Amino acid sequence: MKHLVVNGLRLEYRDYPATVAGRPELLLLHEGLGCVAMWRHFPEKLAAATGCRVVVWSRAGYGGSQAYAEPRSTRYMHREAEEALPALLAELKIERPLLIGHSDGGSIALIFAGAFPGVPRGIAVLAPHEFVEEETLAGIREARTAWQTTDLPQKLARYHHAQTERVFSDWNDCWLSPPFRDWNIEEYLPRIRCPVLAIQGEDDEYATLRQIDAIAEQVPGTQLLKLANCGHSPQRDQEATVLEALTAFVARC
Repeated sequence: MKHLVVNGLRLEYRDYPATVAGRPELLLLHEGLGCVAMWRHFPEKLAAATGCRVVVWSRAGYGGSQAYAEPRSTRYMHREAEEALPALLAELKIERPLLIGHSDGGSIALIFAGAFPGVPRGIAVLAPHEFVEEETLAGIREARTAWQTTDLPQKLARYHHAQTERVFSDWNDCWLSPPFRDWNIEEYLPRIRCPVLAIQGEDDEYATLRQIDAIAEQVPGTQLLKLANCGHSPQRDQEATVLEALTAFVARC
């Protein structure tokens, strides 16, 4: 594991070098309870399949990265997209990334692509959110019950260590707070100019397929991939299919 300092915070990351010259540089953005380690072997498989450099990191407060000081607000994904991600790219000396984001990471990728339309080569989003659905809130309430009644805290502690309780409570409390009910990032979609691939499972426990349909309606040329027998983590539930789709998308970009 490597480390770098971004906006005064020490972040952990892994960097898989390119094996084919001239390919895009891929950055993976993790989910709301994720980190580097929770991608498991997916980044290295993606690097092998595409020949691209692949960078995966834990956002501040996750995994082995340094915690942020301020309380989380309903704009935490905006801050990641508009402040933290540009600073990270500058530290890594990456000018034209291809972003691959899962869940919260997908939403961050969409905000970034809308805020900086000339920067990304493309974005691939897995189970992203652009607005809050009742299905989203039901899934997050179920996660709270699991936190209180199962070994979920112990499982997450393998990845987030001393930060585990804050990782879960900041995510869960924020999404279930009354102000977050009106959270919506659709205003960024019409500004996106790069190719977009949106992937979602038909059995996603946190959203309906309306989430990726909304992207296709507002970003011309969006490619959709809807997966049967797949929940909120397509890269785990349908790994081979997702790797194949991402490899083709990289070639398109």
